[in-house]
Amino acid sequence: MNRLIYILTNVCRLLLAAVFVLSGYVKAIDPLGTQYKIDDYLTAVGLSGYVSEWMTLFSAIVLAATEFALGIYMLFAIQRRLVSKLLMVLMSVMTLITLWVYFFNPVKDCGCFGDAIHLTNGQTLAKNIVLLLAAVVVAKWPLHMVRFVSKSNQWIVTNYTLLFIIVSSAWCLYTLPLFDFRSYHVGADLRKGMEIPPGAKQPQFETTFVLSKNGETREFTLENYPDSTWTFVDSKTVQTEEGYVPPIHDFSIEDPNNGDNITTEVLNRKGYTFLLISPFLEHADDTNFGAIDQIYEYAKRHNVPMMCLTASGDAAISRWQDLTGAEYPFYITDGTTLKTMIRSNPGLMLIKDGVVINKWSHNALPQLKRLDAPLEKQSIGQIDPASVTARITKVVLWFVLPLFLLTLADRLWTWTKWIKKQRRRNKLYTLLKIKRRKMRKKIVAGNWKMNLNLQEGLALAKEVNDALAADKPNCDVIICTPFIHLASVAGVLDSQLVGLGAENCADKEQGAYTGEVSAEMVKSTGAQYVILGHSERREYYNETPEILKEKVLLALKNGLKVIFCIGETLAEREANKQNEVVKAELEGSVFNLSAEEFANVIVAYEPIWAIGTGKTATAEQAEEIHAFIRSVIAEKYGNEVAENTSILYGGSAKPSNAPELFAKPNIDGGLIGGAALKCADFKGIIDAWKK
Repeated sequence: MNRLIYILTNVCRLLLAAVFVLSGYVKAIDPLGTQYKIDDYLTAVGLSGYVSEWMTLFSAIVLAATEFALGIYMLFAIQRRLVSKLLMVLMSVMTLITLWVYFFNPVKDCGCFGDAIHLTNGQTLAKNIVLLLAAVVVAKWPLHMVRFVSKSNQWIVTNYTLLFIIVSSAWCLYTLPLFDFRSYHVGADLRKGMEIPPGAKQPQFETTFVLSKNGETREFTLENYPDSTWTFVDSKTVQTEEGYVPPIHDFSIEDPNNGDNITTEVLNRKGYTFLLISPFLEHADDTNFGAIDQIYEYAKRHNVPMMCLTASGDAAISRWQDLTGAEYPFYITDGTTLKTMIRSNPGLMLIKDGVVINKWSHNALPQLKRLDAPLEKQSIGQIDPASVTARITKVVLWFVLPLFLLTLADRLWTWTKWIKKQRRRNKLYTLLKIKRRKMRKKIVAGNWKMNLNLQEGLALAKEVNDALAADKPNCDVIICTPFIHLASVAGVLDSQLVGLGAENCADKEQGAYTGEVSAEMVKSTGAQYVILGHSERREYYNETPEILKEKVLLALKNGLKVIFCIGETLAEREANKQNEVVKAELEGSVFNLSAEEFANVIVAYEPIWAIGTGKTATAEQAEEIHAFIRSVIAEKYGNEVAENTSILYGGSAKPSNAPELFAKPNIDGGLIGGAALKCADFKGIIDAWKK
C-alpha cells in the first residue's frame, strides 16, 4: 500500500510540475498577452475600467512567476508541505473559475497556456479537475515526494527560479516574446493563414466602430462608416455565425480616407513592406520615433512601402504626426488584431510576398542609419532558420543546464556521503571495533537553577573558570545560570574553556510578554546554550510539548544549542513506562526538526524521581535508558545522527558516582544540579572523564 501511495504521489507531483512550468513559462515570456487575457476577465465581470494597466501588467507578471516557480518547486520537492498546500488552494480557485467560464462562457479561451495551446472551456474544466485531484493527493502525502536536491541546497533553486522567470518576463516585455505562438510569427504566410478550405462553411463576422461627434457617441459598421468629422473611440469584431475559422480571420486594412479595403493589395505585393503597428496611438511609446523616421527614410530610398496600421482615429493620428513628424501613411486595422500581431506599441513588422520576415519592438528597432544596402542583402531581410533553435539553446544554457548541474553535483555529494557512511559502518564499527562514543562530545553542564545572587554567581563562575584554566578538562564544560547572571558571567568566562547557557527562554519572539526573556535576548548576552524541557518547568509552569516545540525552534533560529531534558516520574518508572514516556517527549517537541537542526540538540535524560532526592539511578539503569533513547533517535534520523548526539545523565550525579556513570558507552556526560553550585564538587565530576 505504501508503495502505491509513493508511486501515485510522485506521478501526481510530476504531472503538476509539468503543467505549471509550461503554463507559467508561456505566460511569463508574453506578459502583454497575459495582461490582455486578464483584461478579458475583468471586462467579463464589469471591472475593466476600475483597474489600471500597470496593475494588470504587474498581476500578469506575478501570476506567471508564481505558476512557474510553484511548478519548479514541485519538481524539485522544495518546501513540500507548503508548496503542496499552495498548489491545492490555487487549483481549487482555478477550478471554480473554470466552472464559471464553462457554464456562462464569458471568455472563449481561458488562456491557461497563453497562445501555445488553445483549449475549449470544457477541456479546460476537465484538465483542472484532474489537476485538482493530483494536488489533493500531493497535499495528502507531501513527504512521499522524492527530493532531487538536498534541503541545504534548495535555496539556490528557489532564488534562481524566481530571478530567471522575472528577468525573462522583463526582457520579453522590453523586446518581444522569446517564443511566438501566434499566427503572425516570423515565417508565417499571412495569406495562407487566411485561407478557408473549399466547401467549408464560412463564419460571419461583423466589425463595429464606436465613433463620437459633438458629444454624441454612435456605433457604425463598414457599410455605414461616416466621414472624417467623427472621432474614433473604439472598435470590436464579433463572430455572428459559426463556421470554419482560419488562424487569421480578423486581419484587414482599411483606408480611412475612402473606406477601401487594401488587405489583398498589401499581402499580394511582390517584395518587402514595412508595417508599423500601433493598436492605439494614444498609448504608443514615442521615445524612439527618431529611429522609426530613419527606417522610413531608408524605405523611401529603396522603394519599400511603409505604412502604419492602427485602430486610432484621426485626432490620435494627427497628434502622432505632429509629435513625431511622421510622413508615412496611416491605415485602420482592428485593435485586438494589432495586439495579436506584435506585442509592442508601436512595433515594426517586415513582410515579403505576404510572409512575415522579421519583427521588432520599438525598444529594439533595426539600426539602418549607416546601412544603404537593400534588404535582400541584409540579415534583417532574411528569415533566420536557426532563431528558434538559438532561443531554445539560450533557455537551456541559462536555466535548464545550471539546475541540471546543481542536481547532478548535489546527488553526487549525497552519494559520496552515503558511501562514507557505509565505510564508517563497516570499518569503524564492525572491523576495527572503535567505540562509537568517540564520535560524540563529552559534556558536563551545570544547572544553577534559582540559586546565588549576582555577586555570588560571578564569584563561582570565576572560580570554575580559574580551576579549569589551571587543569584543562577532558570534556566540554557548560554552566547554565539565571537570566540576571548571563551578561556579567559571560565577561569572566574563557569561552574556550567554559560555555555559557541559560536555564530557559520564552516561546515568543518578542512583544508584550512581561517578565519573559526571548531566545534573541539570551543570545545577545553571549550565551551559546539554553536548557529547555526541564521537569521543573514542565511540572511547575505547565510547559506542554507544543510550548517546548516553539521554544526549541526559536532557540535554534537564534543560534543557540538546546539542552533538551526528558525523563519519567517515579510512578511511571514503577509502571515500567519510562521508555514510552521519553519517546513521547522527544516526538512531541524535537522530532519535528530536520537532521541538520537536530544536530544542535543535546539530550539530557533526567529521572525525575532522582532529582534533588538523593536517589540515583544505577549505572546499569541509566545506560539502559540512554541506549533506548539513542535507538529512538536512530529510528527517526538514522544511525549517524544518533551516534553523534550527546546524551547526558541528569539525576543527582556526584563526584563519587560520576566515573561509573560516565564509563557507560551511551552516557556522554551529565547535567548537574546541586553539585554545580560548589566549584570543588563540579570540578570533581568534570574530572571523572580523566579516570
